[in-house]
Amino acid sequence: MNNINYKKIILTTVATVGLIGVAVVAPNVLQVIKQISPKKKKFIREKYYTNKIIEKMLKDGLFSKVRKGNDEFLELTEKGKYLVAQYNLGDLEIEKTKKWDKKWRVVIFDVEEKKRSLRDFLRLNLERIGFRKLQNSVWVFPYDCEELVYLLKTEFFADSDVLYMEVNHIENESWLKEIFGLS
Repeated sequence: MNNINYKKIILTTVATVGLIGVAVVAPNVLQVIKQISPKKKKFIREKYYTNKIIEKMLKDGLFSKVRKGNDEFLELTEKGKYLVAQYNLGDLEIEKTKKWDKKWRVVIFDVEEKKRSLRDFLRLNLERIGFRKLQNSVWVFPYDCEELVYLLKTEFFADSDVLYMEVNHIENESWLKEIFGLS
C-alpha cells in the first residue's frame, strides 16, 4: 500500500471527533488520505483496506462499538487513547538551540512494578527524544524540554511518578558533554 499510516489516521480521526459513526469512519479517513496523497486515483481499494484495519483495531481493543438507536458508533477505549497519545508524542521533537545554556534537564521517575508498561514507555520515549541514561530511572538532556515532559506526564497520568529538574552542574559531566557534542 504506500507509506500512509492508516492506523494512525483512523485513531486520530476517532480521537478528534470523539464518537464517530461506523459508516462515517472510512470516508473521513479517505479524505485525509486524499490530502496526503492527492494524485491517487483509486480509493476503492483503500476503503476496503480501511474497513479491514478498523475490524482489526476493534478486535485488538482499540475501539469499542456503542449503539445509539439504530446507529453504531466507534469510541476509543483506554488502550486506544494510550496509542493516540503515543502517536502524538512521537510527532513531537525538541528544538536544539545553537548555543547551549549550560543547564541540564533531568527527568527522574519512580514507577511501581504494576505500572511496568508506563515505565518502559517513559524510557523508550526519553531515549527517542535524545535523553541519556544517567542512572536507572534518571535521564538527562541539555536542551529545554519542560513542555514535552509535561505533556508526557499528563498524557499518561504520571504526574506523581515523574519529576523534571533543571540543574547547573552534574558531577563528572564531561562524558555527557562529549555525548551531546557540547563545549
